[in-house]
Amino acid sequence: MTVGVGGVSTSFQKLMDTTAQALYKGISAARPDSNVMGIGREVFHCATKAGYGVVREFCGHGVGRNVHEDPQIPNYPDPSNKARLRPGMTVAIEPMITLGDASVEILADGWTVVTRDRQVAAHFEHTVLITESEPEILTRDEGNPLY
Repeated sequence: MTVGVGGVSTSFQKLMDTTAQALYKGISAARPDSNVMGIGREVFHCATKAGYGVVREFCGHGVGRNVHEDPQIPNYPDPSNKARLRPGMTVAIEPMITLGDASVEILADGWTVVTRDRQVAAHFEHTVLITESEPEILTRDEGNPLY
């Protein structure tokens, strides 16, 4: 999750709040037998309605024995992604929303990701179990009111 350290601007606080809201909108679409595109549609709509960019180079994913598994879960509606959610699946939903342009680059250290326009971005993530009915958040922190 993104955490503001010290005082943050009103615009950055709104970006963080919207990114967290986009996460929960995406989670609400994580229903059994639904297409993962519905998750991306909810995240994208929430972010773009507020005037923000949505990073396309990184996405959510399945969680299992390996770090990043299928299905890939983009933060935008991708009609080519026909993956369906089934009860018992565990997925990471992780919107990455930007204050400016959504294009990103990886710096020379091979790890640090920045927006090309050097505007701020926010990222929130939860791991979610797809159940027969409601999605179950496995990484909820009851002690953190922001998350």
